[in-house]
Amino acid sequence: MLIHPDRLFPVEPAARDVARRLYEGVRDLPIISPHGHTDPRWYAEDEPFPDPATLFVIPDHYIFRMLYSQGVRLEELGIPTKDGAPVERDPRAIWRRFAAHYHLFRGTPTRAWLDHAFATLFGFTERLSADNADAYYDRIDAALRTPEFRPRALFERFRIEAIATTESPLDPLKHHEVIRRSGWGGRVVTAYRPDPVVDPDFEGFRQNLVHFGEITGCDTSSWSGYLEAHRRRRTFFREYGATSTDHGHPTARTADLSRADAEALFGRVSTGAASADDAELFRAQMLTEMAAMSVEDGMVMQIHPGSFRNHNSTIFSRFGRDMGADIPTRTDYVRALKPLLDRFGNERNLTLILFTLDETSYSRELAPLAGHYPALKLGPAWWFFDAPEGMRRFRELTTETAGFYNTVGFNDDTRAYLSIPARHDVARRVDCAFLSQLVTTHRLDEDEAHELAYDLAYRLAKEAYKL
Repeated sequence: MLIHPDRLFPVEPAARDVARRLYEGVRDLPIISPHGHTDPRWYAEDEPFPDPATLFVIPDHYIFRMLYSQGVRLEELGIPTKDGAPVERDPRAIWRRFAAHYHLFRGTPTRAWLDHAFATLFGFTERLSADNADAYYDRIDAALRTPEFRPRALFERFRIEAIATTESPLDPLKHHEVIRRSGWGGRVVTAYRPDPVVDPDFEGFRQNLVHFGEITGCDTSSWSGYLEAHRRRRTFFREYGATSTDHGHPTARTADLSRADAEALFGRVSTGAASADDAELFRAQMLTEMAAMSVEDGMVMQIHPGSFRNHNSTIFSRFGRDMGADIPTRTDYVRALKPLLDRFGNERNLTLILFTLDETSYSRELAPLAGHYPALKLGPAWWFFDAPEGMRRFRELTTETAGFYNTVGFNDDTRAYLSIPARHDVARRVDCAFLSQLVTTHRLDEDEAHELAYDLAYRLAKEAYKL
C-alpha cells in the first residue's frame, strides 16, 4: 500500500476514531483553490500533458530545489535557461534522474503529495525508485495520452469548484478569454498580482511602467495616471472573474504618505532615481493604495511578505525567478501594518488576508491582529510550512487568540496540477486530527467539530475569496 488510509491521524485510538469520522464528512467536498499558479493555457487549450517529466518535475520547484541541493544540475532536469543554452531534452532521462533521487523526499510533504498522485491517479502500489522508473514512466505516459487525463477532465475528476490563476497586470489574459468563449463549465478565474509594476526592484520595472500605460491608455509617468491605470486594470481583471489581488513584497511594511510626498516618491522610482529606501517606501505606500482600491471595488487583498526572493544570484541570472531559491526571513507585522490598519483596519467591507513565512509571528503578532481587526484574516500555513507539521503548528499557535473563523481555510498555492487534490487531502486530514484532539480532551463537542471540519475544508475559503 503506497498511501495508508489513516495517514496523519492520531495514534491514540479514541482520537483516531473521531478523526476518521470527521474526515469521512469532508473527504469528498469540492475543492476551492482561490490562489495558485497553474497555467491557464492548460484549461484554455485542453491539450494532453506531454510526458511525466514535464508534468511532475520541470514545473515544480519543491522537487528540483531538493535535487539541486544534492548536486543535481537544473540543466539535467530540463529546466529552461534564460539564454536558451542546451539542457536535457529527453523526458525519460529526466524522469530516471528524479526516480534515482526519490529517497531525498523521505518525510517531506512533497513525498506525501507525489505518493498520493501516484496511488490515486495511476494505481501504483510500489514506491518509486531507480529500479521501477521506466515502469512508472510508461504507465503515466500511457495515461496522459487518454482523454481522462486532459486538463479539463482532471479538473472535473478533482472536483474543483473554482480555481484562481495569478497574472501580472501586463498579462492580456488571452487564455482566460479562450476559456470564457469555449462554453466549458469549469470555473477558472484570474487574480491581480501587480508586483512587476509596484516593485521598483522588479526586473524591467521602468519598461513595465511604459507598457502599463500603453495597455491602459493612462499617463503612467504621473502619480494620478499611474493609480488610474491600476483601477482600469483591476476592472479588466474582474471581467475575467478576479475576486482577489496578491502582493509578494519582501516585507509587510505599509505607509500612508501625503499626496505631495507620494507624487515626489513616484517621480523618483519612475525615473530610476530611487534609493533602496525609496523602493521599500514605495512598495509600502502601494499596499495602502491597493487596500484603498479594494475598499472601492471589493477585491480581496492578499499579502505574502517575508521571502528573500532569488537568493541564489547565479541561479537567478541563468534561469530567472521562482527557481527554488526563495528563502524565508524574519517579518514584522505589528508596526509594519499599522499605517494601513489606521486607515482601513476597521473596514468591514475589506478582507485583507495575511500570510507569513515567519512562524514566530503566529501567536505573537498575527493571531492577535486578526483576532481584533475586522478587516484581517489569516491565510493558511504557506510554502515552506505547507506541510503536516506546519499546518498543525498554525492551528496550535493561532486558534487560542484568533479562533478558527478569523482564518480562511486552505489554499494550495501550486504550479503542480496533480498535487492539488493531495494538498487539500493533507490539509483536511490535519485539521480533522487537530479537531479530534479537541473533542477527546472535551474542549469541543463532536457536532461542533463536524461543522468546523466542513468550514475549514470548504466554506471559509469560498466565502473569504468571494467565490
